[in-house]
Amino acid sequence: MTARVATLARLAAGWETGSPEGTEAVGAALADVLPVDTVLALHGSLGMGKTTFVRGLARAWGVQEPVVSPTFNYFLLYRGVRQLAHLDAYRLMRPEDADSLLIEEFLQSPWCLAVEWPENLGDRLSVDAWHIDFTAPDETRRVLTLRAVEPEG
Repeated sequence: MTARVATLARLAAGWETGSPEGTEAVGAALADVLPVDTVLALHGSLGMGKTTFVRGLARAWGVQEPVVSPTFNYFLLYRGVRQLAHLDAYRLMRPEDADSLLIEEFLQSPWCLAVEWPENLGDRLSVDAWHIDFTAPDETRRVLTLRAVEPEG
């Protein structure tokens, strides 16, 4: 089994973490196997570790600046070996409000668009987005689960 297949299988089965550092490590592990120019839809309620996960992606791609929640900016851009656009759609009132953000104008390959609260984008979310669910069995543990992805995808 390749490292890529093992990482995706573990994430598809539900990757449990017990700390913010563990959640960040999951992001770093996925960063190593994620195809370029991919949208990640991050599903979960407040405090589930979505921004912490994105920080793991960023660190794996060599981003040195602090990675913070883009709640008040809607989205933030980071540049490492891959460009990372981090969108928080929580405050979007309607899916069409995302159009005015012009995110696609800022994306430079290789990129990853990580979207928190993707359900607020409606049909504007890429149909080939990778979906990750963040759940909490208790106050300290998080389970990150990748929904089915095509083996070549």
